[in-house]
Amino acid sequence: MTQLRIAVIVGSTREGRAGDRVAEWFVEQAKRHDDLTVTVVDLSEYDFPASYPAASTASIQAFAREVGRADAFVVVTPEYNHSFPAPLKQAIDYAYDEWQAKPVGFVSYGCRSTGLHAVDHLRTVFTALHAMTVRDVVGIDLLAGEPTPLRTDELRHDTDVLLGQLRWWGLALRDGRAARPYVS
Repeated sequence: MTQLRIAVIVGSTREGRAGDRVAEWFVEQAKRHDDLTVTVVDLSEYDFPASYPAASTASIQAFAREVGRADAFVVVTPEYNHSFPAPLKQAIDYAYDEWQAKPVGFVSYGCRSTGLHAVDHLRTVFTALHAMTVRDVVGIDLLAGEPTPLRTDELRHDTDVLLGQLRWWGLALRDGRAARPYVS
């Protein structure tokens, strides 16, 4: 069995955020799959500078290393004002080559929209970075409550679909990068 290394990126840094709880729930679901190795990359744990520096800081380098180690990504993002949070965009921009030819999936949350506006914007950003976004999304409407046992069956199905797509693309692209390095 070939292990696929997935980095789950918690994209909100707001105080009182739901993102850490949503990510924790998703990681529990992903760990049911023996062929996945899951690492949480929580942006709130990085001391990123307020503006883009001339030289990489230790936090930027550490983040880029985490992105570089992963075979695939799941971005856990809220929807704020019909888009994704600024700290997430800042973090994405700190890595470049590390994203290339790797798949990205999304777990989004918001009120009524389930975060799909944020996902649409992130798809554009990741396409510019030569990453491959998978089609299906796990969307959570916070007005209906965070994932609970009553809603877990539907969300677990969505998670399994997302992970299946991420697994296929992750393995195919990893094999492709090994056979022929990606050039942008």
